[in-house]
Amino acid sequence: MKVILFFTALFMSTLLSAQKPVEMPLWPNGAPNTNGLTGDQEDLNGGRVANVVNPTITVYRPANPNGMTILMCPGGGYARLAMNHEGHDMASWFNTQGITYAVLKYRMPNGHREVPLSDAEQAIRIIRQHAKEWGIDPNRVGVMGASAGGHLAASLSTLYSSDETRPDFQILLYPVISMVPGITHGGSRQNLLGNNPTKELEEAYSLERRVSARSPQAFIVLSADDGAVPPMNSIGYFLALNEQKVPVSMHIYPIGGHGWGFRDNFTYKRQWTEELEKWLRDGLKFEKK
Repeated sequence: MKVILFFTALFMSTLLSAQKPVEMPLWPNGAPNTNGLTGDQEDLNGGRVANVVNPTITVYRPANPNGMTILMCPGGGYARLAMNHEGHDMASWFNTQGITYAVLKYRMPNGHREVPLSDAEQAIRIIRQHAKEWGIDPNRVGVMGASAGGHLAASLSTLYSSDETRPDFQILLYPVISMVPGITHGGSRQNLLGNNPTKELEEAYSLERRVSARSPQAFIVLSADDGAVPPMNSIGYFLALNEQKVPVSMHIYPIGGHGWGFRDNFTYKRQWTEELEKWLRDGLKFEKK
């Protein structure tokens, strides 16, 4: 009986130790740019936040890290962030696989389109700088994003400024990819590029046109009946990656709409999470550096 109690206590303490997140500022000495927003963060219903003026990453470290890290970019149309079901709620699931998981709370563009990507790049830098301390492999750091957060994750995967900020893989949930009218998500386009962007700007942030052979391997999942972000966003990105011979896996489920994240009421939650777990375990191929 004492042995059972001992191992139960040991298991619980291990579990608890893996669930103590650490929130870190992205720019402790001040960001190199600004979106012009000031004041306090707005905490909205459903775990959403707006008016982010102090971007952070919240890091969840597993008890037994396998070396892999995922940086998650929640969605919200580049106006707000769905921090729970597209962010923190996935931490325990990833940690049980030995994956270090970080949730990015990034700043909105607010007329400064370069700001979200600069926050994402800084988050990748911080993760790699702490590789030894956190027991992770700096060559196995991936980015994940949902909806407009998927656009940010894909931006990091195609517009990264150096190898230091290039992700090793990307995971996209029902992502915004294109800025082309009729394909894009109107709110995300307007919030990122403004009311009347030029054709050049539109093309620069249509990420299906920015894919290269150096774009990281990808996992994409979405619903065919997504009425908010047309499936052609994901399909166009898949085709562009495939053309460049970048390994890509895509799963399209018949129903589910948009914005399901890690919610249990998504009919195909078990299927997409099992497919992702399998891909993370067996599908990834990492470069030798």
